[in-house]
Amino acid sequence: MAAPNPRKGDRRGDRNRESNEPKSDLTEKVVFINRCAKVVKGGRRFSFSALIVTGNKAGKVGYGFGKANEVSEAIRKASEAAKKALGTVAVFNNTIPHEVIGEFGGGRVLLRPASPGTGVIAGGGVRAVIEAAGIKDVLAKSLGSSNHANVVKATVDALKSLRLREDIYKIRGIAPKAAATQA
Repeated sequence: MAAPNPRKGDRRGDRNRESNEPKSDLTEKVVFINRCAKVVKGGRRFSFSALIVTGNKAGKVGYGFGKANEVSEAIRKASEAAKKALGTVAVFNNTIPHEVIGEFGGGRVLLRPASPGTGVIAGGGVRAVIEAAGIKDVLAKSLGSSNHANVVKATVDALKSLRLREDIYKIRGIAPKAAATQA
């Protein structure tokens, strides 16, 4: 029997083959790309900066900032920085355990837990961070600066300051059942 002709039969090509890169469950969202111009003798030189949020939609989130002379290179650098900066977030029943305010520079972000089915009521960088963390129901309000970088950093600060009830009981040395009966 003759060897099958590679041009006939299965025309899907390389889609069936396994790639060498490991599968990642991380999602990336480009929050903002900034173009900066430097005036030189021959005209203008442009450079770009990118702000990216990365998360696994299961309680891990991070952000990264990258600068380069090309957009794709800036995004790549920001993506690597975001993967290195992943941190865990306390998620309770698809929302956050309690109300919190995060601050960074001039950016202030208020996050409130919401009842199931509310969805993510947030905009811009706050929405990107919350969705990357896997939080499905939350109310958010940006109170301070509208600078994308400071808003993202303030949101991550707020999420990292969240603590679950069990963690607080453990720190105080209280048994969870005893605390529930006292209330």
